[in-house]
Amino acid sequence: MAVSDEITQRLTQAFQPTELEVVNDSHRHAGHAGDDGSGESHFRVKIRAAAFAQMGRVERHRAVQKALGDLNTRIHALALDIG
Repeated sequence: MAVSDEITQRLTQAFQPTELEVVNDSHRHAGHAGDDGSGESHFRVKIRAAAFAQMGRVERHRAVQKALGDLNTRIHALALDIG
């Protein structure tokens, strides 16, 4: 399964988002630090969910990182837009 699909699956299961966009930006970082040649090293995520309403910014980021679990060690960069 593609990493972007795994990200989508895990975040959907954890937060039931009203909006979720997962973008693979790996092609923009080809040859840069962290590029492992897999084409699945850099991602951008935009997520909106009611579950985040009572959380502060840091708590939201920690919740997403926790939901992603071992994916955090398989990718180099993850840009998050959480609301």
